[in-house]
Parts: sequence; C-alpha cells; structure tokens
Amino acid sequence: MIIRLQTEDFDAEREAQALDVKGAGARVSFVGTVRDTAQDRTITALEIEHYPEMTHAELSRIGASAQARHNLQEVLIIHRYGRLACHERIVLVTVWSAHRAEAFAGCQAIVDALKTRAPFWKKEISPEGALWVPGQTPQDLK
Repeated sequence: MIIRLQTEDFDAEREAQALDVKGAGARVSFVGTVRDTAQDRTITALEIEHYPEMTHAELSRIGASAQARHNLQEVLIIHRYGRLACHERIVLVTVWSAHRAEAFAGCQAIVDALKTRAPFWKKEISPEGALWVPGQTPQDLK
C-alpha cells in the first residue's frame, strides 16, 4: 500500500503505471477535484490543512480495511493539501484486484471513507469570504 500526502500535483495515469501489480485483472481509479461552486456559492480556491502523522495513520487504516475486505492486491492513495485552485486535483485513489467488481467496490469504499474519516480541515474561499467545510457523515454520502 502506498499513501502520499503532498502539496504537488500528480498525474494519475503516470502514478498507476509506475506500479507493476502482478496478477491484477482490474485497476480502478478515482480523481477528486476542487469544485467551483458549493451550496450556491462561487468557490475560487480550497485550503486543506492536516496533521501529517494523524492523517497518514488514518489513510493507512482506511486503505488496509478496504484491501482486506475487497481482496485488493494494491492500494494507492495520494491526497494533496495546501491552497488549491478550482478544478485542481485533490485526491487520487487507485486500486488493483483480480476482478473488476472487487476493484470498483474497494475504490468506492476508500473514497467514501476519505470523505467521512480522514482528518483534513477544508476551507472554501469565495468572493464573499472563507468558510470552513463541516465534516461529513456516512449518511451524507447517500
């Protein structure tokens, strides 16, 4: 499992191709980006803060749980922090499995867990000012 927290942008395809996962019949990736609107507000940027040790540990737990539950052969999670402009990439989740159903389910489980469990603090910047984004619960994802 590979977990990276970084300020730099990433190339999702290059990151996935850098790993040689033997026996994988499926690779599923998700790339999350900064939205330009939220709750009828225009967003110009997103600021993401975190405590590195706590965040890395929780992302590792999230990845390991999905890996065990969905029979994933490999998991890659890259999450950016700092100030990000609209449409910039925030997160990459890529998983490999022998079969597509496991890969799709595993990727979704990780993305959902990141939204509800990962200890990131996000502030949306708009022309009207900055607002901290409230945390999400699993019910919010339905």
